[in-house]
Amino acid sequence: MSPVTIVTGGSRGIGAAAVRRLAADGHAVCLSFREDADAAEKVVREVVDAGGRCIAVRAEVSSEDDIEVLFRTAREELGQITGLVANAGVTSPMMPLADQPVSQLRYVLEVNVLGAMLSARRAVQSMSTARGGGGGSIVFVSSSATIHGGPGEYVHYAASKGAVDVLTVGLAKEVAKEGIRVNTVAPGMVDTEIHTVSGDPERAWKAAGRIPLGRPGDPAEIANAIAWLMTDQASYTTGAIFRIAGGL
Repeated sequence: MSPVTIVTGGSRGIGAAAVRRLAADGHAVCLSFREDADAAEKVVREVVDAGGRCIAVRAEVSSEDDIEVLFRTAREELGQITGLVANAGVTSPMMPLADQPVSQLRYVLEVNVLGAMLSARRAVQSMSTARGGGGGSIVFVSSSATIHGGPGEYVHYAASKGAVDVLTVGLAKEVAKEGIRVNTVAPGMVDTEIHTVSGDPERAWKAAGRIPLGRPGDPAEIANAIAWLMTDQASYTTGAIFRIAGGL
């Protein structure tokens, strides 16, 4: 049987790249999206046209009910779930913390932290050998912003991703004996649509001069690491945080 993996936030950027790479590796993939049904359907069509299995489910990851629908649909249409890529994440317009509206702080924390926790919680319920599952792998998508803190731009975003890193370490230890590995990839500056939301679509390339490799990353490069963590080649890897940031 092929592995069955859920990718949250799989309609664009790193999430979409992960869907394509995992499908190419033989995974049946269920991607979640929040608003852009057309973008989600485009990714699904790409996978299906290439001979893979892929479905899309609208879900707000900070909603327990939506997460339940997401996992139940994936199980019913694709089979026993073996993996989760908890990629869904948001940022907000760049500004100092003192100027950020409380609504933006709450939104970023709910999606990036609570959303990751709810997704992982449901994945453990599905995959844990202690609960009747067959084991599996969870990969969170964090950020190298946890290293530099995002001063003047998005301290709240960096803090939310720091919580994801701690979640990785603790959950990995908690479920190691239940057949589940838990790891994180922490991308640096990657050329995706998320910078448009921050108010600077060209931000990734503007930062190229301070990146040792001289350029931002491509979403496919992050997807490669995610895919490896899902394989048996990573069978002794859990609780790890992989920074993929071009040397920054």
